[in-house]
Amino acid sequence: MTIFSPWVILGFVLAMLSSFSGGYFKGKNDEHQRQQVEIAALNEKARETEQRMAQVAQTYAQTLRKANDVARIKETKLRTDLASGERKLFIPVKAPECPVQATGDATAPSGDTQARAELDGRVAQALVDLTSRGDQAIRSLNTCIDQYEKVRSMK
Repeated sequence: MTIFSPWVILGFVLAMLSSFSGGYFKGKNDEHQRQQVEIAALNEKARETEQRMAQVAQTYAQTLRKANDVARIKETKLRTDLASGERKLFIPVKAPECPVQATGDATAPSGDTQARAELDGRVAQALVDLTSRGDQAIRSLNTCIDQYEKVRSMK
């Protein structure tokens, strides 16, 4: 039997193919294990980040709730004052043109000389309602922006 015998060549080729396939299988298995370890580490990091983000969200929710409670107390006091007549809302109005000439020796009254009109109680309450809803929306938006900036800076 010579070295160039077909059986020797076939044995050599089979030995090479089996060593290459064994190496390929081992490398593939090792890479799979490495990827699983890396995925687990990344998942753990993502869970930690998610927990920090949830904590930030909870903190901002509490802050918004406190701000809304303070605003609600102020709004309730304002509504009570308006209903009792302790506080009144006025709007500036254009003074009518007066055809009567004032005399030269008349003195101007001191204080506020702007013409004003008192708002009806229902209109005043509606105005307070409108402004309180607007203020609440602004507080919510500002809290949302602050929370977004905080979470964005965490990455």
